Amino acid sequence: MRAAEGFPSSTSTGRLPLPVVLAGARGHGRWHLENIRRLQDKGLVRLAGICELTPLSAEELNGQTVEQSADFGALLDSTGAAIALICTPIPTHTDLALIAAGKGVHLLLEKPPAPSYAEFRRMADGVAAAGVVCQIGFQSLGSHAVPAIRKLIAQGVIGQLTGIGGAGAWARDEAYYRRAPWAGKRRLNGVDVIDGALTNPLAHAVATALALNGSTRAEDVTAIETELLHANDIESDDTSCVRITTPRGRVTVAATLCAERPGEPYVLVHGSSGRITFWYKQDRVLVQRSGHGPEEIEYGRTDLLENLVAHLTEGAGLLVTPDATGAFMKVVEAIRQAPDPLALPADAWEPLPEENRRVVPGIDGLVAAAADTLALYSELGASWARPNRFPNPTSKDVPSNVPNEAANKVGSEVSTR
Repeated sequence: MRAAEGFPSSTSTGRLPLPVVLAGARGHGRWHLENIRRLQDKGLVRLAGICELTPLSAEELNGQTVEQSADFGALLDSTGAAIALICTPIPTHTDLALIAAGKGVHLLLEKPPAPSYAEFRRMADGVAAAGVVCQIGFQSLGSHAVPAIRKLIAQGVIGQLTGIGGAGAWARDEAYYRRAPWAGKRRLNGVDVIDGALTNPLAHAVATALALNGSTRAEDVTAIETELLHANDIESDDTSCVRITTPRGRVTVAATLCAERPGEPYVLVHGSSGRITFWYKQDRVLVQRSGHGPEEIEYGRTDLLENLVAHLTEGAGLLVTPDATGAFMKVVEAIRQAPDPLALPADAWEPLPEENRRVVPGIDGLVAAAADTLALYSELGASWARPNRFPNPTSKDVPSNVPNEAANKVGSEVSTR
C-alpha cells in the first residue's frame, strides 16, 4: 500500500481523511481505536464518533474530543461517517451492519461476522443490496504470507497437497468468561451467540486454514465434523476440534483455551514431499521439503482498515469480503447446530489457582497432534471426546435464534466485546 501522500485528495466517499465511527471501543475495540489513531496520523481516516453505552472518558480518549452516542444510526448521520467499524457483541453484528449499509456507510465488521449462517446471509445480502462494501475483520488474511503460501502450494514446492491442519493452544482465565453477559454463551435470551473457541478467539485458525486450502466460499464445504467440549463452567466450548471436507481435501483445526503452556497458534500445510508451517499472528513461515534445508521467512501485512480505505480511494482489491468468509460461516453453523458441548469430566481438568484458570492435562499435545495428523480428539484416543457430523452444510439451515428461556437478555445493545 502506498503512503498517505500517494492517495488522491478526494473520492466518491468524500475527501481524505475519511470519517470513521467506531461501535464498541472497549475490550478488543481498544485495539481498533489505536489503529484508527495510527491511520489518522497518516492522514487516511479521522475518528468522527464512538458508539458505546457508556461514553469513553477523556483518559480513554487520550484527551481527544470526539462525538459519542449510544444511538448508532444517529451518530452515523451526525458525523457524516464514510466507514463504520463494528466491534460489538456477536449477536448485534447483522443489525448494526444493516443500519450502516442503509445509510450508505461502508463497513469493517469484526469477526465472526454473525452467530449463524442465516444471520450472515441476511447481513451479506443486505449490504450487497445497499451497494456498500464490507470488510470482515480476519486480520490474518491481510498477511502477505497467505498468497505466498498459496503460490508455493500451486508450484508444487511441497508436492501434492494432502491436507491442512490448524492448532491453537491458548489460555483464558475465569475473568474472561465474566467480562460480558454473552461471554461463553451459545444463546442468550433466545438469541444465538455461539461464543466458542473455534468461532471467536481462535476463529483466525479456521479461516486461515480454509484460505490456504483455497476453500473460502460456502459452496466449497461438503461436510463438517465437530467435537465440542468445555472445562470451564460455561455453555459454549473451550476445547474443540473440527474437520472440514472440501473438494481440495480436508482441513482439521484443534483449539483450546485451557492450555498447559500457551503458545502461538499456527496452520500446517501438508504436502506429499514437505510441509509449510504458518504462525499467522507473527506472519512467520517455515518451509520444510525433501532435498532442501528448512527455510524460514517473515512477511509483511496489510491492515484491513487501511485496505478498505485503499479500496474506496484507489480501487484496490478488498481482502476479506463477506463471500470470502462463507466457508468459515458454514463451520459456525455446524457448531451452532451441533449438540451442546460436553462438560469434561472432573478428572480431565485441573485448576491453576495462581493464574485463576483451568488446565486440561495433555491438551497441548492433542492440539498439535490433530494439526499434524488431521485427526479429531476422539481418533487420537481422548476418551472424553464425542464426534458429531454435519454432513450437508449447504442444505437448508435450521432456523437461528432458537428460544432459550433460561438465558439472559442480549437485545441489540452496543457493549464491550
